Amino acid sequence: MQEPQRIENLLDTPEKKLAFFQNLILIAAADGRLDSNESQFILNIGNRLGLAPDEVMHLADRLPQLSFVIPGEGLQKTLELQTLVMMMLEDGRVHDREYALCLQYTDRIGYSKAFLDEMIGQFKDSARNAG
Repeated sequence: MQEPQRIENLLDTPEKKLAFFQNLILIAAADGRLDSNESQFILNIGNRLGLAPDEVMHLADRLPQLSFVIPGEGLQKTLELQTLVMMMLEDGRVHDREYALCLQYTDRIGYSKAFLDEMIGQFKDSARNAG
């Protein structure tokens, strides 16, 4: 059986890593606050990607001007969407603004609202079964 792909293996350039991290920051900041779980999730992703704080600080400074960076590769699109959904669910709630941004990303990568809703349901079910 083939080993599942990991996002850090697909993001093989500094540009791809920063673009993905930018997308993650947009979802994290959408509800206007970061709780400790969300902060830890972002830190863990940054560490997995090998990003240094000085590489990502400018993103926070430019937050109002940021928009999604859409990857070109299909698998990368799906794995990024999964990670964005995980970020959205990290505080235990689906905030309207976070959902709207995930839906915008979903639409821009060519997937449907039903696809996003199914993914959210699967992650919620996994969290319930794990907890």
